[in-house]
Amino acid sequence: MADSKVISLKLLIDKKEKRVLVAEAGKDFVDFLFSILSLPLGTITSLLAEQSSMVGSLRNLYNSIENLSEQYIQPNQHKSTFLKLKLPISAPPFPLLSLDQPPAAANRKFYGCSNFCNSTYVAGDSRTVCPSCRYCKMSKELIYVDPPPAPAAAAVQGVGEQDEGLVNGVVTYMVMDDLGVTPMSTISSITLLNRFNIVDLSVLQEKVVHLGIDEVFLPL
Repeated sequence: MADSKVISLKLLIDKKEKRVLVAEAGKDFVDFLFSILSLPLGTITSLLAEQSSMVGSLRNLYNSIENLSEQYIQPNQHKSTFLKLKLPISAPPFPLLSLDQPPAAANRKFYGCSNFCNSTYVAGDSRTVCPSCRYCKMSKELIYVDPPPAPAAAAVQGVGEQDEGLVNGVVTYMVMDDLGVTPMSTISSITLLNRFNIVDLSVLQEKVVHLGIDEVFLPL
């Protein structure tokens, strides 16, 4: 697994009420929040299991598959498919999470039916049984061809080289306690103060906190 990183957040705190009003976050933290939506449930469950913070039915379900003897697994299936689901080639980077990033497509091997049954199926595991003829293994190695580069359109529009992740990095974002995320602006800041009935600005305090994978999974 890749080493997890640490992300900084600036909190705006109401000292009088002893509450956090909002977190000022950059691209890295917002990308992390949004990337959670693209993770398979099995991946999230395995991460929680590694942090020893998973309880309840999900843990029981995960442990049931993990402890199930191979003699009960079909020959063309693997427990790792459910416990350690591989991320797709197009998966974005996942800041904070110690996830193995998917290898480049050119470095992966793809297989077709060894029976040359004109099947259009492609597999990433040579032990997979062909769904077309339902007899032969998908063991014939195929040659993957990279698609043509696409960033040319962005360069024409003057955008230049794009960063990884989903959101634009030149903007600061507000993250609320209910995980609502909006771009930060003067108007949004004034709206926030009105929402919490803040009249005396002296009650406000800024505090910088640092988040790693341990802090992310602590509330779970």
